[in-house]
Amino acid sequence: MDVRSHITLNSGNPMPVLGLGTWMLTNDTPGAIARAIGLGYRMIDTAEDYGTQPGIGAALRQAGIGRDEIYIVTKVEEDEDAYEATKRDLEELGVDHADLMLIHRPPGNGAGEALWDGLIRAREEGLTRDIGVSNYTIAQIDALIEATGEVPAVNQIEWSPLGHSDDMPREATARDIIIQAYSPLTRARRLNDPTITDMARRYGKSPAQILIRWNLQRHTVPLPKANRESHMEENIHVFDFEIVDEDMQALGALNEHYSALGGKLQYE
Repeated sequence: MDVRSHITLNSGNPMPVLGLGTWMLTNDTPGAIARAIGLGYRMIDTAEDYGTQPGIGAALRQAGIGRDEIYIVTKVEEDEDAYEATKRDLEELGVDHADLMLIHRPPGNGAGEALWDGLIRAREEGLTRDIGVSNYTIAQIDALIEATGEVPAVNQIEWSPLGHSDDMPREATARDIIIQAYSPLTRARRLNDPTITDMARRYGKSPAQILIRWNLQRHTVPLPKANRESHMEENIHVFDFEIVDEDMQALGALNEHYSALGGKLQYE
């Protein structure tokens, strides 16, 4: 397995097992994306409110590789017309379709059935291959399924050993939904945790590599963000070792529902 390995979504479409997050990656976005592609990254996660879509589009045009070689994940906001926002995102990226369109977060007054209908239309018209959600609880996902019969391919949520849900993987698996993990490195705020640093020394890896590997072994798709090429390279060199069961359990035991955004994670 390597960074170009794939997992199969409930649509039957493949998705890379690891990608690059681009939130706040606004310092020379085209250069950073070009370096990532050169290192082997094939999935890029973005959103209009990240401010990175034009730079990603520029990098893709400069890279000279086929559109189907890059997996693009982007999002619509909770107060937008999802169908029109999808077209806006594609225009910013300079592509004719996304691989995965997500509702960035549920609206404050429900699960966002109108948003979901807009993404279904976008998929039916070939503007995206798959659709999903982000920052959703299982109850909110079930509301979308009940309203439309359409199961999200993905739920993208904040996820790390220090902040995760014991119920979400079980419930997502039951619905054939893949979890994508944003901020899998806790935005570097908890990389000095003693359990993690000790484990990194024992495996001859960095704390970041331990956290990414933990996600991979739980069949969660991590989206680590990095600006420096050295960090990008470090983050994809996670396929040459395996964390043993005892250490996986020790990492899981660190869970305190920590969120790098503040507060506590609540995904049940």
